[in-house]
Amino acid sequence: MMHQCIAIDLGAETGRVVVGAGDEGDISLREVHRFSNRPVRTPDGLHWDVLRIFEEILIGIERALAGDEDKTIVSIGVDAWGVDYGLFDARGRLLGNPYHYRDARTDGVSEMYAERVPAARQYALTGIAQMSFNTLYQLAAQKSGADATLGIAHSFLMIPDIMHYWLSGTRVAEFSNASTTGLLGVDGRWSDELIAAIDIPRRIFGELVEPATVLGPTRSTLDFGPRTRALRVVVPATHDTACAVLAAPLHVATGDEVCAFISSGTWSLLGLELAAPILNEDARIAGFTNERGVAGSIRFLRNIMGLWLVQECRRAWHRDGADYSYDALTERAARIASPGLIIDVDDPELLHPDDMPAEIGAQLKRSRQRLERDPVALTRAIFEGLALQYRRSIADAERLAGVRVGALAIVGGGSRNALLCQLAADACERVVYAGPAEASATGNVLVQAVAFRALSDLAQIRAFVKTTAHPRVFEPRGSTPIDWAAREATLIRLRGGGTIEPAAT
Repeated sequence: MMHQCIAIDLGAETGRVVVGAGDEGDISLREVHRFSNRPVRTPDGLHWDVLRIFEEILIGIERALAGDEDKTIVSIGVDAWGVDYGLFDARGRLLGNPYHYRDARTDGVSEMYAERVPAARQYALTGIAQMSFNTLYQLAAQKSGADATLGIAHSFLMIPDIMHYWLSGTRVAEFSNASTTGLLGVDGRWSDELIAAIDIPRRIFGELVEPATVLGPTRSTLDFGPRTRALRVVVPATHDTACAVLAAPLHVATGDEVCAFISSGTWSLLGLELAAPILNEDARIAGFTNERGVAGSIRFLRNIMGLWLVQECRRAWHRDGADYSYDALTERAARIASPGLIIDVDDPELLHPDDMPAEIGAQLKRSRQRLERDPVALTRAIFEGLALQYRRSIADAERLAGVRVGALAIVGGGSRNALLCQLAADACERVVYAGPAEASATGNVLVQAVAFRALSDLAQIRAFVKTTAHPRVFEPRGSTPIDWAAREATLIRLRGGGTIEPAAT
């Protein structure tokens, strides 16, 4: 029987505080608090409100303990998105609210940095794809902007590391999230070469710890309400994708085939769980990254734009006076025919536009496709664009890793989207296993169980997931109105600057 724990799962749109527990037959999650996580734009850029996030965490802990009459909750751990960070001075004071990875300050910085350390060298050292928002480029932008806080900084902490520090008083960096920075070498150490090229103090990069490390009790000064008591602070795999992949039903592949995963939320992270990184030039050019997981595992994956596209469309439509819920858009999109549009969901112009529908419209105009103004049809076109990119990415992952992908596991919020899951099955021509939706929180709970020896290692986690997972199954349909192979060929041509006829499907 696993002990009960509190899993705090911070996403780019919402945060969740969950009480989790399990036994040999199942794992249970009880959500006790959910809150929005909205960035704040100030004159100097887009920031995360980490003080509010921490306040919401404390509210969630208080609610969890209020229902724990028998005091069976013994630990707490935080997972969150990657790349973003905060700087602290020697007295442990935060030196400004962390920037949001979609802030435009990093535009063009990766190219500037590559003049100091060539992109191929960066990849050979870290295995991390050169994405404009990588921590490496955020720090380089901060340095080039003559930000004085770098000179007085004593500690560099990623978002979940910040929360663990405020909960426990201990400052450490956890491997899975540190690997997203572009500064962690494949040897498991901070890269002195890459840090020196930014010309920032090496001292700020502190101790690295593995998932399932116990930091100690919560600080005595924290107030969790009438039932305040110390909890053990456990470092899970602090990158939410690392936690999500732990909970994915990867066991469904048979024989010599493997199961690919998609962690579907604001982003779609599609890839394979491997024993070692793939560091060749083909992998770098293809945009694949090698992130660390639990027990030395590697997530060889590609970052694909995800449900962010629909989220931002909804935000734009709301500004124009039209409110569409995500569920309503999805349900209506499932009832209409394909709009016959090919959207390149990974167009860099879609990373942080002021008006997402307008930017998608500009892309369609460039490729000589018709402009789609209907929100339902545009939503469906986005889902079809995501499925098309899944198809291309699975083929690339197979080629680069030298494996055969026999099935696809979709976890995270997108696993609830039956339309997207079916489109993925059709486009990829593989069975899709969908769920759990709360995969990151589930993985967080599983790592905390390892810390208290209820589970021993990655193999036992995989065995536990095999017996407790209950995914929905989506079979590829043999005949659909969409010719996915033709669309893939057209997308490749569009990325080369070509156009298509308005009537193309």
